[in-house]
Amino acid sequence: MNDVSGPSAVGSADIVRIMRMIPHRYPMLMVDKVVAMTPGEKATGIKNVTINEPQFQGHFPGQPVMPGVMIVEAMAQTAAVLVVQTLGPSAEGKLVYFMAIDDCRFRRPIGPGDVMRIEVVKQRQRGSVWRFACAVDVDDQRSADAVITAMILDHK
Repeated sequence: MNDVSGPSAVGSADIVRIMRMIPHRYPMLMVDKVVAMTPGEKATGIKNVTINEPQFQGHFPGQPVMPGVMIVEAMAQTAAVLVVQTLGPSAEGKLVYFMAIDDCRFRRPIGPGDVMRIEVVKQRQRGSVWRFACAVDVDDQRSADAVITAMILDHK
């Protein structure tokens, strides 16, 4: 995937802004910041993986590896931030539910000390249903990719 940048890119979203945009909280908040967004098109998120995260107590002792489901969750949360940025403040705090995860591949393990660079590109949107091509790179090497379909809904 191409880097998100250029004159149409929107500034970054720090963790405080992300927490206004999506309802996830520790230990399930999987995006530390979004470094660039082009509303309606694409976004790049960052997840700093640390040994202090609870999943590493048991996955796996002596060989900590980020669980694949959490990598996919990081992709989905980055996509959710893009959806909220695209739809505006009225979408803040809404839930984005998975509908499908297609063509998911884990290409190399991710562990403590790694910085996940999460890129999402909108493929299409119909009503409240969105589809994204997603990828995670660590040190400029592809670690995972997937196509995610999700629906945005009020959670109240």
